[in-house]
Amino acid sequence: MARGAVFLDRDGTLVEEMDFLTRPEQLALIPGAARAVRRLNARGLAVVVVTNQSAVARGMIDERELSAIHARLESMLAAQDARLDGIYVCPHHPSEGRGAYRVACDCRKPAPGLLLRAARELGLDLAASWIVGDSRRDLEAGAAAGVRGVLVGSGKGAREHELAPELSFARDLAEALELYCLS
Repeated sequence: MARGAVFLDRDGTLVEEMDFLTRPEQLALIPGAARAVRRLNARGLAVVVVTNQSAVARGMIDERELSAIHARLESMLAAQDARLDGIYVCPHHPSEGRGAYRVACDCRKPAPGLLLRAARELGLDLAASWIVGDSRRDLEAGAAAGVRGVLVGSGKGAREHELAPELSFARDLAEALELYCLS
């Protein structure tokens, strides 16, 4: 039987926002994020990161280096008894970068490809799922996949909310769970 999920944007939602995170040691969890993930784990919901990472397309990092960053993220969460069910990445950019990474794709948010792939591979019920992100494009990807969304004020979300006040909004991931995802 398919289970619900909470899809999380990485930068600005789960980890501190920076222009381009290119080294594992730059990674910093947003305060309370690991506790929030642990709560989702306890509820039996899948916790899946869906993230655009054009630093790969731009040649700033390669996929091996990105994997090292994600291994550190998983280790940091595990140190606080929290775990992810998957990390899905779009390494592409439609107009910047090089080679096969410079392409318009169906996985770069706001397209729903990452969510649809995760649902297929992990057996998730999209209608019973949420997406939490700090950008309107995160919520647009969720809507395109039939997933409800919450914009968070961490990262660039407060600025995005000023432009689109009709969006469901929470201060951070912990508050998003309280007000929307787990209510």
